[in-house]
Amino acid sequence: MSIWTDLMGVPFTQRYINAGGIKTRVVEAGEGPVLVFLHGTGGHAEAYVRNIAAHAKHFHVYAIDMIGHGYSDYPDIDYGVDTFVKHVSDLIDAVGGKVHLSGESLGAIVASRVAMKYPHKIDRLVLNTGLPIVPSEAGRQELLQGLVISRQAAGELTRDVVKTRLGFLMHEPEKMVTEELIDVRFNIYNQPGMLPIMGRIAQAVLGTITDLESANGIFEPNQLKQIKSPTLIIWTRYNPGQHMDVAEKGMELIPDVQLHVMENSAHWPQWEEVGEFDRAHIKFLLAEG
Repeated sequence: MSIWTDLMGVPFTQRYINAGGIKTRVVEAGEGPVLVFLHGTGGHAEAYVRNIAAHAKHFHVYAIDMIGHGYSDYPDIDYGVDTFVKHVSDLIDAVGGKVHLSGESLGAIVASRVAMKYPHKIDRLVLNTGLPIVPSEAGRQELLQGLVISRQAAGELTRDVVKTRLGFLMHEPEKMVTEELIDVRFNIYNQPGMLPIMGRIAQAVLGTITDLESANGIFEPNQLKQIKSPTLIIWTRYNPGQHMDVAEKGMELIPDVQLHVMENSAHWPQWEEVGEFDRAHIKFLLAEG
């Protein structure tokens, strides 16, 4: 399993787009309707590298680094959810037109809020292993574990800490967390001044979800009723932090919604169950009506 072999034979470009003044790295491929992929907390465009080839046959794909992540700008600012919402909205304006928006984890929470705030910018919406809903106590404890690991990575960067953080995302980490993936994330986090930003983002996102008092108003499930776009929820049996009850609540609230459950992955189904993810995702995005 290698990033290069996933992209062999695929005409793609890595470049930077000015999104509201933020230098934003994108991995771009394909032609057709625009599809924007959003990674999770502490993530980067490579989270979707295994999916680009299949989707580029049907869509103009942008896998992006959100503000504060990857090789995009990481200014010294507040990193609340609305910071990411504005950045993604500006990115959509920069690439032009209405887009399909697909987010994983934090990316799903951001995507849902973009769809609520800017419905005219979104065609179809995919929410992958993340919803703006406070988890159960068992889920909260799992997210607190993820926050501890993220703080370790922000405090002292080692390959072992990066490996542990990536392992938290996988159902079968011994098979799915490759040395190459560790290298990619280690090199990103090792940029000058990046670690404090990663720590701040982890606290802003995971800290908010796990603090019931601060989550009120931000992780307010009834807001999901405002989503006008046809929506696909992709969930997994081993999703850390937000279990099946969260997806079921989302199904009750989002007006035009479907659910696809994947049985053998955790927080990165697009990485662990590539074929099934691609088939379900593309089928939904290509559907009419």
